[in-house]
Amino acid sequence: MQQPTLSPNYSANNFSSTKALNIVIWLNRLALALVFIWFGYLKIIHVSPAEDLVQHLHNVTIVHYIPINVFITLLGMIEVAVGILWLFPKLTKLAFLCFIAHMFTTFLPLFFLPGDTWQHAFVLTLTGQYIVKNVVLIASAVTIWFIKSSSLA
Repeated sequence: MQQPTLSPNYSANNFSSTKALNIVIWLNRLALALVFIWFGYLKIIHVSPAEDLVQHLHNVTIVHYIPINVFITLLGMIEVAVGILWLFPKLTKLAFLCFIAHMFTTFLPLFFLPGDTWQHAFVLTLTGQYIVKNVVLIASAVTIWFIKSSSLA
């Protein structure tokens, strides 16, 4: 099966294609901002459903370096900041770098907390599925990064 590619006739000067691409990028930016601001805010006010997972990971990794209440609040503030960064195209590089660092940490429970994330080989728990769905966020961020860095939009 052949992979989809941009039409060889695509031109950044083609108004409708450029407009459509800009809409797609903005939808991706808004989706990432919404998820990060919302989930981060829930951590700041300590009502996040992910708080138990964060606390468990904290206990097996950095418990000696930072108190859990400070850590969860700081994590929430970082997530809100990443969400806000996505809304400013001139800050795409910073948003992407912060996002990638954050995504690295979100996958840590798959390795440090296998009892929480895996039922069997290739069978994730609901918590594991919550983590792995982040590949969709990664695809969205990479789309923004690619389009922004290639100057197609």
